[in-house]
Amino acid sequence: MVTREEILVLGLTAGVVGSLVGGLMLGVGLGLAVNGAHAGWLLVLPAAPVAGGLGLLLARKLARKL
Repeated sequence: MVTREEILVLGLTAGVVGSLVGGLMLGVGLGLAVNGAHAGWLLVLPAAPVAGGLGLLLARKLARKL
């Protein structure tokens, strides 16, 4: 049985990890794009889905524990 504590930790972990990874991808990608490297858009565009995907992976890990 999953406890409330595990659900809370999952939410906090997914939020922190998603924000860090998505923010890093966004920051580096925009820095490259502003300086004229069009390859920076390859980091900017998938930043949000990657951040959400990490939360999904953490949730599946918790669901497998059931």
